[in-house]
Amino acid sequence: MYRITLFLGLFLVVVSTALAQSATEQRVALTDPAVSLDANSSRAIEARLLTTVLNGSQDSPVTNIRLSIKNTTPNFYTYITGWATFYDASGTRCGEGLFKLDALAPQESAETDTPGLRLRCSPSTWRIVATNLLTRTADIAKPTETVPPPAPAPQIVVERTPPTNFIISIDGEEHPIQVNNPIVLKVAHRNRTIVLKAAQ
Repeated sequence: MYRITLFLGLFLVVVSTALAQSATEQRVALTDPAVSLDANSSRAIEARLLTTVLNGSQDSPVTNIRLSIKNTTPNFYTYITGWATFYDASGTRCGEGLFKLDALAPQESAETDTPGLRLRCSPSTWRIVATNLLTRTADIAKPTETVPPPAPAPQIVVERTPPTNFIISIDGEEHPIQVNNPIVLKVAHRNRTIVLKAAQ
């Protein structure tokens, strides 16, 4: 049982590795368009070289090239980045540069460059790999809907009694009194505290 499980696991790893290798971006001749895939292994963008002189060396590398990038999908990309990688006749990588575009509509092409490229050979093949393919959110037109106005919030009625000013008159001497605030009066040589409260 252990051997069968081990064999089955090894078989699945080999098959998945073979499938993953078949879905990678392929190297093409410099005159051919290079294709990059999206996360679903479908064609996403296609690039063509616009710079034709690519004779770099260790002492004098090519530092920038021009590309034409085409969106081959029905999606609108708001941001695209990727790498253009170059290989010499023996298949050794001899330079790569990062490209970037801010927006690309479906089936639209745009020119860009690869600043920071250091191409140290006269390449025979190249490929591109997209690292970011950001799409915009779908703008879906909705039919006009009649939305009833929201029900008015219930109004809370707070009954407030108008403030009443009270005055206490003791032997013709008037003293203002506020509700719940004490007043201290001297009555018959003693201090008396009088508090006016609302009846409950």
